[in-house]
Amino acid sequence: MSPTLMAFMTIILTLASALLVVVGVRRTRRDVVIEERLAQFGHRVPSLEELELQLPFRERVLLPMLERLAAIVGRLTPQANLQRIQQRLIEAGSPGNLRATTFVGIRLFAALLLGGLFFLLFLPASVNPLYKLGFPVLTAVIGFVLPNLWLSRRIAARKKEIIRALPDAIDLLSISVEAGLGFDQALSRVVDKWDNALTREFGRMLSETRMGMSRRQAMRELAERVNVDDLSVFISSLIQADQLGVSITQVLRVQSHQMRQRRRQRAEELAHKAPIKMLFPMIFLIFPALYIVILGPAIPRIVEAFR
Repeated sequence: MSPTLMAFMTIILTLASALLVVVGVRRTRRDVVIEERLAQFGHRVPSLEELELQLPFRERVLLPMLERLAAIVGRLTPQANLQRIQQRLIEAGSPGNLRATTFVGIRLFAALLLGGLFFLLFLPASVNPLYKLGFPVLTAVIGFVLPNLWLSRRIAARKKEIIRALPDAIDLLSISVEAGLGFDQALSRVVDKWDNALTREFGRMLSETRMGMSRRQAMRELAERVNVDDLSVFISSLIQADQLGVSITQVLRVQSHQMRQRRRQRAEELAHKAPIKMLFPMIFLIFPALYIVILGPAIPRIVEAFR
């Protein structure tokens, strides 16, 4: 074979190899693009069963069971009791967006859980039958009362937080209004300044007024939700000033002074209660230890003297 023919065939094979490489690369890229498009537009919609299985166990099992139990209990519970429980949940800040019927269901579930657990524990034990029935009933009562105690503590803590934050919030309101801001702008400044239970309630009131509710109605509903005496007095003063046309700056100044005075009186009251609260630990803990340290060495001699 002549060298010219070999060179020509080498060039032909080289070009063919390069063409195959280019075609292969372009084909691979095209397949990748097609797969990406299929993955983007051909995503399969999961079924309802798969969506339910993706939920946590609490939302998938516990909450529906509590809802069914709450529906049964709600039909048996008087409406007045449900309204009172709903008001208490609102005063606690609506923890977990609980409804009154759901809370009653939680109380009943806790009672059945604790009572059933202790009943199963005492069932195989060889004890008095009265204990087998008494302890499960007692623990069921405790389980029924515990959620109510938790709710009471949450209400007390939230009201305490609001009472502590109210004087500072009124001071900032008074300063902002005296500086030339409107009442809504001053209230929005208070909401932006702090993040606590009181400012969240103020923010909700502002949202209600922006949605079309009158300021007086929003304030009244705020007082009903919180149910704190100091805040109710403050809102009543603002509503009365709005009705009578009194300067809101003067009202805020007076309320700020009164709130500071009430806070000082509350601190003095706690200081006066401190000695009484210290009396019980001193009687039952400190005095016995002092008697043991002081009179302890003399007890053997006294015993020997009376022999």
